[in-house]
Amino acid sequence: MAIDTDFEIISAVLSPEPISVDQAIAAVESDTAGAVVSFSGVVRNHDGGKPVDRLSYSAHPTAHQVMSDVVARLVAEHSGEAAQPVRIWAAHRIGLLEIGEPALVCAVAAAHRGQAFAVCSELVDRIKAQVPIWKEQFFSDGTVEWVGAGE
Repeated sequence: MAIDTDFEIISAVLSPEPISVDQAIAAVESDTAGAVVSFSGVVRNHDGGKPVDRLSYSAHPTAHQVMSDVVARLVAEHSGEAAQPVRIWAAHRIGLLEIGEPALVCAVAAAHRGQAFAVCSELVDRIKAQVPIWKEQFFSDGTVEWVGAGE
């Protein structure tokens, strides 16, 4: 299969279903990739010194398109920088998540580690900053906090 660009977007989605690093890595691995870098943002059991029981992620109706656009802009800005294909997989969960579940998973495969690390880091930062997703934290004391709403 011919590749028209040096970047290939394998996935850029919001998912109500579980996501995993293994799934992301398997999707981006290739014979041309000497480096596969992944990130998994996992639901932790605390925030701000308070115990957390679970989270719920809500997305704006445009968030699916914004996610696609964020990844496409990153690819457009870096296109032409790689001698071999760079493959990208990104997904953010929406809905109820339990402690230990991945909320944001990204993987980047590239010929060399420097590029894979740089693209993966930039990808995570852009998704966190630009995709309209809000986190509702349910604390063990019964209180609830919204993160990202109104920002």
